[in-house]
Amino acid sequence: MGSPTRKPIQFTSRLTADAYAKGILDHDRVLLSRAITLVESRLPSDQLLSEELIQKILPHSGKSIRIGITGIPGVGKSTFIEAFGKHLTSIGKKLAVLAIDPSSQRTKGSILGDKTRMDELSRDDNAFIRPTSAANTLGGVAHKTREAILLCEAAGFDVIIVETVGVGQSEIAVRSMVDFFLLLLIGGAGDELQGIKKGIMEMADGVVITKADGDHKKQANQAKADYQHALHLFPVTESRWTPKVLVSSAVEKIGLKETWEMIEAYKAFTTTSGFFELQRANQNKNWFHSSIEERIKEEITKHKALAEKIKKAEIQIAQGVISPGAASREIVENFIQLLGKQ
Repeated sequence: MGSPTRKPIQFTSRLTADAYAKGILDHDRVLLSRAITLVESRLPSDQLLSEELIQKILPHSGKSIRIGITGIPGVGKSTFIEAFGKHLTSIGKKLAVLAIDPSSQRTKGSILGDKTRMDELSRDDNAFIRPTSAANTLGGVAHKTREAILLCEAAGFDVIIVETVGVGQSEIAVRSMVDFFLLLLIGGAGDELQGIKKGIMEMADGVVITKADGDHKKQANQAKADYQHALHLFPVTESRWTPKVLVSSAVEKIGLKETWEMIEAYKAFTTTSGFFELQRANQNKNWFHSSIEERIKEEITKHKALAEKIKKAEIQIAQGVISPGAASREIVENFIQLLGKQ
């Protein structure tokens, strides 16, 4: 597998699925970026084209290790990912980072600053960084992140990192599409700053205490011991893997090699037990069901008659005239009736 190249191709018209697929399999980064933009588009014509493209590259996907990385604000996710990513490329890995940026719920605008925060990694020939706005997607995960993972795999990247927004449902959403879920924490931050840790620690396959340098080194090592003890109190995971806790310093390049060794050990362990493939199969089934729900919602909301009923129902719900449950049942029944008349 050769290194992804930056050489662009000339575009004279709307590309076909075959043209996209060929460029992606030839490791063309410009075309990969365009393909991700295509799958994120909500235009019906783009959606049909993207489905055809995904079907074509599907046999060439699935060969990477998919890593989800999350942590509380201030933990230094981007700093850690850049240092960790540079370690991966230094040992010959080809890395794609799908960095999900938080968005304004009012303007839908996004900072999209990950390439700035990972400046050195963004200039690495063996790395590809794609910042994407989460917009109003449930869970803070960009629309079509799963498809973007498949495209990056087909383009030759063997490590895929999905960085979460780090709030609310984002951890659950990302956990449902990656192989290994890494939680970043800070030593000495206190329970008041890490109130999400209990639920999310139960999902984590590994924990890294960041910023373990200078005056923070002692706190980081104490946190490592505390969290390792806490993990032993949790029920046995479905994978039967025992999560580990490491300390890391992006500044002093500490813990990066050990983090990758932990992920490799996890993959070897779960591959041998059969859990690795079972988890991916279950994730694909869940993706299938969530896609059905999304498409039904799209069909309902784009129907003119139903759109008017939905607006009326929203007013009635706000006024307390009808419950959301009853209103939604009425809309679905109307949709079914319309389907019967077609």
